[in-house]
Amino acid sequence: MTPLTEILIERIGQTGPITVADYMAECLLHPEHGYYTTRTPFGRDGDFTTAPEISQMFGEMIGLALAQAWMDQGAPTPFVLAELGPGRGTLMADILRATARVPNFHAGATVHLVEASEALRAQQAKAITSHRPVWHDDVDALPDDMPIFVVANEFFDALPIRQFIRDGRGWRERRVGVQDGALTFGAGDATPLKALAERLLDTGDGDMVELRPAQPAIVSALATRINTNGGGAIIIDYGDWQSKGDTLQALRAHEFCAPLDHAGHADLTAHVDFADIAAHAGTAKVSHMTPQGIFLERLGITARAQALAKSMTGEALNQHIAAHRRLTHPDEMGTLFKAIAITPANTPMIAGFET
Repeated sequence: MTPLTEILIERIGQTGPITVADYMAECLLHPEHGYYTTRTPFGRDGDFTTAPEISQMFGEMIGLALAQAWMDQGAPTPFVLAELGPGRGTLMADILRATARVPNFHAGATVHLVEASEALRAQQAKAITSHRPVWHDDVDALPDDMPIFVVANEFFDALPIRQFIRDGRGWRERRVGVQDGALTFGAGDATPLKALAERLLDTGDGDMVELRPAQPAIVSALATRINTNGGGAIIIDYGDWQSKGDTLQALRAHEFCAPLDHAGHADLTAHVDFADIAAHAGTAKVSHMTPQGIFLERLGITARAQALAKSMTGEALNQHIAAHRRLTHPDEMGTLFKAIAITPANTPMIAGFET
């Protein structure tokens, strides 16, 4: 039993069962025992590997797409180059390296990172050396007086979710309680929910729907900045067009485990509802949801992979080929992960996307 599990059991014993969102928030961000506040979880020695850690090509493609969007909007200066949930800083470092020769792009950019973890901020500072980043605890703190170009890779999946089970015309919220001295899932009484009224049309009794309470405000804040001041956002995550079913998962040492078994010692995520992202973008332009593999292929990742392969042999070449496959192939991340873009209503869509 982890220290955080003991804390949660005591809390639930005193105040009653908690929502899945509360459980996720405590597990990920508890100030003393939270997953992201106590460790650097990325890479082979961590619990999972994200696309930027697999190959530099991922960040290069995104960087050049953002630079092209910046040029399509008249190369405004100054502008914000931002990342939400930057991990170890690998993606932003690759974006900056790939765009170093784009005239005036670096000169006009200020780098902003939305990151709550002090441990990860330290890693990001080491990785990003061409600019001095400005860190923020949340999206609302990002500048709102200049164009903003944003990337969010595997950011929304870690935002806490609430889970609701259909019961007639009402919904029972899944909660975390205690039974026989251990954390366990249960559900409250059925009640009608205005936020899920439309989901009565495509669900039946026993179906589960997930809501991400923080997502609408974050998307709305970004889209408003983009539509008002210019810029664009590229959002990449695993999920689908609409939430349905239990997608809460825990990952520890690159292996899946039960979500309640290692509180604070495992990463907790859930699939992203891309329809909800599009619904809260206001009057900004939103692209079609696009599989990651197709998005990267449209940007030219295969040509880049072939160019890099010319100087490789042996195991390095084998790993390079495997990385390209992992990022793009339908049986790997190519279909599981999706991408969507947001731009001002009156500007061209970001390269790699269609409207």
